[in-house]
Amino acid sequence: MAKKFLIINADDFGLCHSANEAVMDLFLSGSIFSSTIMTPCPGALEAIEFSKAHPEFAIGVHLTHTNEWQDNFPWGPMTDLPSLKTPEGRMWPESEDFEAHCEYDEAVKETIAQIEYCENLGMKPSHIDSHMGALYGMNGKILMLPKTLAVCGKKGYPFRMFSKPLTEQCPPEAPVWLFTVASVLSGMFGKMNNVPMPDYLIFPENIETGETYEEFKYNFIEYLIKIPDGICETYVHPAMPTDEMKSITGTWQRRYWEYLVMKDPETHAAFKTHGIKLISYRDLAEMRKNKKQK
Repeated sequence: MAKKFLIINADDFGLCHSANEAVMDLFLSGSIFSSTIMTPCPGALEAIEFSKAHPEFAIGVHLTHTNEWQDNFPWGPMTDLPSLKTPEGRMWPESEDFEAHCEYDEAVKETIAQIEYCENLGMKPSHIDSHMGALYGMNGKILMLPKTLAVCGKKGYPFRMFSKPLTEQCPPEAPVWLFTVASVLSGMFGKMNNVPMPDYLIFPENIETGETYEEFKYNFIEYLIKIPDGICETYVHPAMPTDEMKSITGTWQRRYWEYLVMKDPETHAAFKTHGIKLISYRDLAEMRKNKKQK
């Protein structure tokens, strides 16, 4: 029986058609099992319609409170609340900007609005996560995470946040003690609100892109086959290498390679060889439920 379980979530579904095309192909080819939709973005409706047409896929909401592409690809909050937007009407570019300006009640209203936008269109989200980690409360708004987990608990959705410390995954700019405390608190508030979460969050930013796709694939596989026992999650941002994607971000090639690496049979063969079972967020929720009943 497998001891290592891995969720590879396709983030930024709904960003644009180039992202949607890649994510939809990965689902239909059986290459991924989980994804989350950015509801304030132009491609959201296409992604939501796909989710409704394929309820067998674990597709959730990528809670979006930031807009890192201010000039190339701007968007604003769905609620249009003042503390959530720049003077130009866009979302704040970075998580620290968002936390420095937002009011708790307005951030929570935006969270609920994004989830209910999907629900009201007939989609049943499988889980919730946070774009750029803006709701983790790591930049001053320490109550942001428990407030977000309270919303997830009330609505019955799992949430992406690590519940056990894995010090080698600590971001270089964060003190290890803060990273450890954050994991303990997230686990505590997750249990309080009955919100299923992974054990560990594996940050793919640590995977070197390399000069070629083959080098990236090697780095990707070597990094992820070393995950610990338990339920881990990491994420990718798959997209097609279109003019649209190239106009949005300079990381378009990495995003295309992430699409390719998830479609690559060698990737899945390596996971199988090393006893890693790919699962979805619906699987995680069921596993947590069964464990609680024992």
